[in-house]
Amino acid sequence: MYLMLLPGIIVTFIFSYIPLYGLVIAFQDYNPALGFSSPWVGFKNFEFVFSQPNFIRTIWNTLYMSVMKILGSIAVSVVFALLLNEIGSRFAKRVFQTLIYIPNFMSWVILAGIMMDLLTSNGPVNQLLSFLKLPVVNFLGDTKVFPWTMIVTSIWQGFGFGTVVYLAALTGIDPELYDSAKVDGAKRMKQLRYITLPLLFPTIILMLILALGGVMNAGFDQIFNLYSPVVYSSGDIIDTYVYRLGIDQAQYSVATAVGLFKSLVSCVLVILSYILADKVANYRVF
Repeated sequence: MYLMLLPGIIVTFIFSYIPLYGLVIAFQDYNPALGFSSPWVGFKNFEFVFSQPNFIRTIWNTLYMSVMKILGSIAVSVVFALLLNEIGSRFAKRVFQTLIYIPNFMSWVILAGIMMDLLTSNGPVNQLLSFLKLPVVNFLGDTKVFPWTMIVTSIWQGFGFGTVVYLAALTGIDPELYDSAKVDGAKRMKQLRYITLPLLFPTIILMLILALGGVMNAGFDQIFNLYSPVVYSSGDIIDTYVYRLGIDQAQYSVATAVGLFKSLVSCVLVILSYILADKVANYRVF
């Protein structure tokens, strides 16, 4: 068993632990020609980053979109799980479950191309709006609309996985509880209100708490493939900001400082989420 783990441990060590040495770049005025012998500047890179108005804006954008994605995904997943649970035909249930689960396996490189075709000014969505006598919406070029476009499309892409989790929780509910409720005259809505939701609530709280650890990740793949300079003010997140600093502008030290800041905050949030999961939902990883 330990020998089977060895390849994974080696790969993790090479690609996850050895690169940690590169974090020293955040405390240097890094020059590729000098490498890690570049002059040390202490916390000047962090001072520079925190003095930039754009950085504060990206933090807000990241938190806003991430929190809305988490809450929306949980809500939609729960609703669809409840709807699927009411389908009597096992074949029909599996068909619908497969259909909503497929986008979860698709890369945002592919999905971004599909979204661009659907959401352009002459795309099917705006054609439908025009047919209904509604104003055309610039989904990918309006600073006010763009964040919600990212939130809705992200929920659509990932809620299928959450639905599977809640369906599994629903199957663990004792059927005798529903039988007893029927004997007492409880209809579908009463059963949902007094049996299903209360017993599903601990799983919802657990998933919400565990999602807290990823609140600093607002979806780099999605936003990078869909945003443009026009919507930087509302669509730029920490990951895309780091990408532009490090790759486009070659400010390696500043980009590393931003990435280190995000990693430290994420680490604290992960620890906090597991503590809350243990206290609130009695869930332990170790």
